[in-house]
Amino acid sequence: MFVAPDPGRLRLRNSARAVIGVAAAVALAELCGLSLTASITGGLAALLALFTVLDATVRAQRATTALLPLAGFPVLALATTLHGVPLARDAAFLAVVFAGVYARRFGPRGHALGIFGFMMFFVTQFLHAQPGQLPELYAAVGLALLAAGAVRFALWPIERRTPPPAAPPGLPGTGLARPTTRQAFQATAACAFALGIGQALSEDRWYWAVGTAWWIFVNTASRGETLVRGFRRVLGTVLGIAAGLLIAVPLHGTPLPTAVLVAVCVFGIFYTAAPSYSWMMFFVTVMAGLLYGLLGVLHPGLLVLRFQETAIGALGAALAVVIILPVTTHAANDAWIQRALHCVRASTAASLDRLAGNPDADPAPHAAELELLLGRVRMALAPLVHPLSPLRARKARARQVLALLDDCAREVRGLVAVAADPQASHDARLAAACWRVEAAVEALTAPRSTPELTAPVPARPAPAEPALAHLHGIEHALVALAAPLRTDPRAPLVISA
Repeated sequence: MFVAPDPGRLRLRNSARAVIGVAAAVALAELCGLSLTASITGGLAALLALFTVLDATVRAQRATTALLPLAGFPVLALATTLHGVPLARDAAFLAVVFAGVYARRFGPRGHALGIFGFMMFFVTQFLHAQPGQLPELYAAVGLALLAAGAVRFALWPIERRTPPPAAPPGLPGTGLARPTTRQAFQATAACAFALGIGQALSEDRWYWAVGTAWWIFVNTASRGETLVRGFRRVLGTVLGIAAGLLIAVPLHGTPLPTAVLVAVCVFGIFYTAAPSYSWMMFFVTVMAGLLYGLLGVLHPGLLVLRFQETAIGALGAALAVVIILPVTTHAANDAWIQRALHCVRASTAASLDRLAGNPDADPAPHAAELELLLGRVRMALAPLVHPLSPLRARKARARQVLALLDDCAREVRGLVAVAADPQASHDARLAAACWRVEAAVEALTAPRSTPELTAPVPARPAPAEPALAHLHGIEHALVALAAPLRTDPRAPLVISA
């Protein structure tokens, strides 16, 4: 993950900015004379504001950041007030879990507010915060959000130069068929299991099991994705515990080296989040051990308990996605593949219109959407291409699908670049090739049919005709996709009704 592509060094800059934002939040809390509990709460609030607010525009990001207290402050009050009333506290925590996941139906803003609300409840359990500490917790969170906002939107406004692309809308559905509704019930059931078993194991540290179950459901959409996420979380936790035994325990909470290592962990969390969930969890686990050291409660047995609670949470998530309103892996990946194919068709049609002289036709948004959809396809297919997957035939087909869709995306990017050239020419062959692309997509996405996609495709044109070359490249990739997508009508990875 440290050698993963980082176009424009965006991950590097975002990670460095996060360190500055979190450090500023903690420094403000300390300068104001707030307690260690409040300082840690403020640091976490700043981290969440920088990590979870992913709206498509800077204006929307500012609004979401400003709204975070509306989700966090009531939860802080609820969690601290009920801290000494276990049954009411547990019921309230599960209600926050359900509401936090259900809020994802409202897009990136709902996603960020839901996570922030959950983590405010979680941090009160982590720090054993009491009602009398509520005013300084509010102050720390408010200062942290101001610091994070100042760093993000004034000191280092990365998004003004490279705005993050909008996430593709979720899969459609109503009622229990809506993915966010299903996941809300799944996550609540998983957290209820984790809470019960976790408390049986430890009445003081049970919240790690609940936190594990909750985070496994973040950015997943199917049974397979959730199971793979759980495995990666456990793996990252094990590695982090081993590092904690070597790093955090010997420090005994010594402030300066602990602060430096926490900053390194914050950087690592942001830098590895996209390419490797396991490594992100490694840094989260090491940071948790360092914070336990600052609180004066760290010992090897606590790190072992951390692993046990993590395993309980992962088991709860696994049981929930298998039993509660399951969404199969092939149902999710087929839906995302269909959307990607339709986007290929839209991109080629818009490019053709632009080449034909229509100044209002703009294929660039379709090409950008295709990149986002391919990211979701990769996530959906991740369980099938995982190294530990025993389904070799499905793994090979899934890899073939990913490779061919990447070929489509590469040719679409080239076609869009050609269409943007005002000197590019247009002829009847382009229209014919575009029609064949549309027909191929229709055949691949039509339900319960056996498309005839084996007709020979004309030879690739000479380099002097770049638009036609890209269209033929798309044709070849679509024809080849018929094999992995339609091999066996009974096998997953088949586009179906």
